[in-house]
Amino acid sequence: MNHSTTDIETLDKLQRQTFDYFLHETNPSNGLIKDKTAPDWPSSIAATGLALACYPVGVERGFMSRAAAIERTLATLRFFWNSPQGPEPDATGYKGFYYHFLDMQTGRRASQCELSTVDSAFLLAGALTAGIYFDADTADENEIRTLADALYHRADWQWAQNQGATLTHGWKPESGFLTYRWEGYDEALLLYMLGLGSPTHPLPESSYTAWTSTYQWEHNYGYEYLYAGPLFIHQLSHVWIDFRGIQDAYMRNKSIDYFENSRRATYVQQQYAINNPLGHKDYGPHCWGITSSEGPGPDVIKINGIDRQFFDYVGRGVPYGPDDGTLAPWALVASLPFAPEIVLPALNHCIHQAKMTKYNRYGFKASFNPSHPGNTDNPYGWWVSPWHFGLNQGPIILMIENYRSGFLWSLMKRCPYLVTGLQRAGFTNGWLKY
Repeated sequence: MNHSTTDIETLDKLQRQTFDYFLHETNPSNGLIKDKTAPDWPSSIAATGLALACYPVGVERGFMSRAAAIERTLATLRFFWNSPQGPEPDATGYKGFYYHFLDMQTGRRASQCELSTVDSAFLLAGALTAGIYFDADTADENEIRTLADALYHRADWQWAQNQGATLTHGWKPESGFLTYRWEGYDEALLLYMLGLGSPTHPLPESSYTAWTSTYQWEHNYGYEYLYAGPLFIHQLSHVWIDFRGIQDAYMRNKSIDYFENSRRATYVQQQYAINNPLGHKDYGPHCWGITSSEGPGPDVIKINGIDRQFFDYVGRGVPYGPDDGTLAPWALVASLPFAPEIVLPALNHCIHQAKMTKYNRYGFKASFNPSHPGNTDNPYGWWVSPWHFGLNQGPIILMIENYRSGFLWSLMKRCPYLVTGLQRAGFTNGWLKY
């Protein structure tokens, strides 16, 4: 793929700045990655899984040595393999799944959070990435491969169904399974591929059919596509899986694939910002990217004679909202493989006009809102999130890399579990032929 010198320099710098999050916001002794940069904040298992996937990119791009990546990866995998698994409320995990948030020092469950199926999937996907990448015949790299397989084999996907057709969102020792199940198109696409591919406790193929039966096909802003409002849903599973040219039964019926679906969803986001139905400040062809993110609320401010309501962390989406003018630069970058022709100009706008990396240690902060005045000491003149989130940083690094080289996609095509999961879900054609 041809890139201009300016674009290459921009992507190089952003990728390097973002990678520093995983070098510094960590506990090196157990490999846990902080969920966000707030003081005394716990680890996120999803951010930790993304870090495991990012270390190989760091090695390939010269951000860290192979030896350092091996050391960090082994610390992480050893911790999760040896950490307490059981029904006790202060364990690290149960049935091969892990609590959403863990104490950075002890690695135990934080704040009575849930055992999360989808966040465990991101953790396991990162472990499997490491197992594929570190392929040398050495003691350390053999151990990485052994631990990655063992962690994946331990997950009891059938238990996580709780005797239902679809997967549950999670479980708590105090109250049992959460009432929510995965329904509608969402980031559970990766979750189901891993569950279907398990050699030990696989999901039945009927579970995937049950999930896709809850999909919602829509026509918005001139595009027909499989609907999901927040932009991240159209991205996170694509971090690991190259969906170009492969189709399940649902997509064969629609004559597109999930990659094309994400391209259309990206264009819907841009067109929504151009139309700007709620009249938010600065929305336009180069200023867009609405997803689940932190915001400046809860707050109500009168702006130009209109009471504007602002939200805190919420599942912002297009075209139905909620939309309070908050944009997430990381979600913009994570759409780079799908529609670079509209993402690169918007990325350059965020960096050079909005200066959204100027005052930040790790590239982009989580989100910003030009419609909200922010604090008086804010150098931007509008609200900007004070934090970086690990869950945002990983997709920036990995989707830049997939756009530039297809590196992670190529790695994961060699993962037999993902290939099996895709085949059991009914995916055919494209690279699955070979």
